[in-house]
Amino acid sequence: MKFFNNLTLLFLVVIFMTTQQVFAQSTFDVSIDSLHQLPEVVVSEKHSDSEVRSTTSMQILSEQSIENLNALQVSDAVKHFSGVNVKDYGGIGGLKTVSVRSLGANHTAVGYNGITVSDVQTGQIDISRFSLDNVNMISLNNGQNDQIFQPARSFSSSSFLNIVTKVPDFDNDKDLSGKASFKTGSFGLLNPSLVVNFRINNKLSSALSAELTSANGQYPYILHYGTAGKDSTSLEQRQNTDVKNLRLEGVLFGNFSDSSNGNIRFYYYGSERGLPGATIYYNTDNFSKQRLWDKTFFTQAHYEKRISGKWSVQGNAKYNYGYVRYLDPTFLSTEGRLENIYKQNELYGSFSALYRAFENMSFSLATDVTHHTMSANLRNFANPTRLTTQSALSAKYVNNRILSIASLLYTHTFESVEIEDAAPNKSRFSPYLSLSIQPFEDFDLRIRAFYKNIFRLPTFNDLYYSIVGTRSLKPEDANQFNLGITYSTAFGAWLPLFKFTADVYHNNVSNKIIAVPNKNMFEWSMINYGEVKIDGLDVSVESAFKLPNNWNLMLSSAYTYQKALNISDRQSSIYGHQIPYTPRLSGSGRALIEMPWFNVGYSLIWSGARYVSSQNIVENRLDGYFDHSISVSKSILTKIGKLAFNIEAINLSNNNYQIVRNYPMPGRSYRTTLSFNF
Repeated sequence: MKFFNNLTLLFLVVIFMTTQQVFAQSTFDVSIDSLHQLPEVVVSEKHSDSEVRSTTSMQILSEQSIENLNALQVSDAVKHFSGVNVKDYGGIGGLKTVSVRSLGANHTAVGYNGITVSDVQTGQIDISRFSLDNVNMISLNNGQNDQIFQPARSFSSSSFLNIVTKVPDFDNDKDLSGKASFKTGSFGLLNPSLVVNFRINNKLSSALSAELTSANGQYPYILHYGTAGKDSTSLEQRQNTDVKNLRLEGVLFGNFSDSSNGNIRFYYYGSERGLPGATIYYNTDNFSKQRLWDKTFFTQAHYEKRISGKWSVQGNAKYNYGYVRYLDPTFLSTEGRLENIYKQNELYGSFSALYRAFENMSFSLATDVTHHTMSANLRNFANPTRLTTQSALSAKYVNNRILSIASLLYTHTFESVEIEDAAPNKSRFSPYLSLSIQPFEDFDLRIRAFYKNIFRLPTFNDLYYSIVGTRSLKPEDANQFNLGITYSTAFGAWLPLFKFTADVYHNNVSNKIIAVPNKNMFEWSMINYGEVKIDGLDVSVESAFKLPNNWNLMLSSAYTYQKALNISDRQSSIYGHQIPYTPRLSGSGRALIEMPWFNVGYSLIWSGARYVSSQNIVENRLDGYFDHSISVSKSILTKIGKLAFNIEAINLSNNNYQIVRNYPMPGRSYRTTLSFNF
């Protein structure tokens, strides 16, 4: 509480401070940056500047940074963010969920062009479904970002991962542009993709994209039948790891005037994959035969209008349909199999208004309505419906040395079911305060802090899943505190960019939803029992060097320390133990050398030891790992476009490390990409 009181006092003192200038655009220019619109007060700001000036911990991967990462999917790129833990079950088709600062995947919202992707069944988004083929930027904000002119739902999570796709850009004499690429590599990978952009007229343009991914995923791994190096081992082949994904997307963009624009987007994703089972000693022939089919379709629309110099409005709408089919043909039952089918429908609408009261002060009000339904082929399934209304009132003050934001989110849910009783309706207020100060006028050092109280609702599985679900569950409650510094500078022409950020944070999660045995080990119940205390440190450094002979060197690294302890029950044997799958130490590094002939890139992801269950004993310890990758790329400009070639070697040390116990990752693999931008 002392930390909270001091932080609150800091906000109260600073909120009344005033100065005179608006943020100016940064003076240095680095090719990896591009413009990012900040409509409330600032006209435009570079990605690198946004990270330094943000009141919260903000991390951005631009398009060029992504290209140098040896990444196939969004999940591969996100692993390079500090404070992020991606739970990866291995291979191209393996499920991948993201947790930020040990708060759990349910507390991390995933947005697609600013509109949240939802899964009301599990509350966790499989980020392996998102391609990097047409992505312009990936950003991650702890707490929330500094935009107040956004939907209310964007305020409703502990962290927000946003995927922003490209907007068509045409030369004056061209009405057609696009990109065709083909990737192939180890384990049967085939990945063709095509993006075509059309300029219809001066106000309308469109983009169509398609991508197919296919792989058998059968990679070799070493299975140790005891302590590594002290007992026998065998070389095995991962089975039931095939995957086929199809992504189709179409967008219509409208720039109706200098004061209004909008777009409507259609998206389809379909996949069929095998679900590889856990590796079993001396029984590798009896591999999993489980299959998963996933179909997602959504259409979303966005419209924004600047009514006057003081007023702007925007509207968002979305319809989402989700279909999941799970099959286990070896399940022991009277039917001789287990086949579950789940269907979700979402209707979503949002309206936001922004009022620029003064040169340095703006206010926003956003109201969202979301309607979710879910059905399943399970016997006596509740077929639940949830109507959620959310309203957010925000204020933002900005000048050349201070940025301060305050918001209050109100959430109300209405639950109904077709069978038995529904879970109680919920209503909550969620406050947020953030601040960034530049103490010295001529020295770009900034101090930032934020506090946020937020919650996550129980999922439909938590509430209504047969036998396990408990309808009286309370929402998980999370309090986030963050204090950090950022520094950015340039040292002449030879060092155009040096950026440093460091944040210490404290998170506390109460009413944590966990599963516990009920009458026996075959009947479990969900209860509000757990409490987790999280203390951590995130550090990142990025620099760019201009070398002789037209060489350029770019370096970046990220480091995370997390102490995430279970403090649920002082009498328990696991009190004060690190929560499962959370390493104390982890980090990443990147290097890129640009030469006149070709570019060479290197990336590193590393993690310390973790524990696979709540009890921190030797038997539950999972060793740490290092993953090294390298790439060589070359681009050639032709009269009709740019031809690019890239070859990658991934996991150079050929280490079958495990992120999830008994789910070994692929060893060394190779991937080649040929692309043409026209």
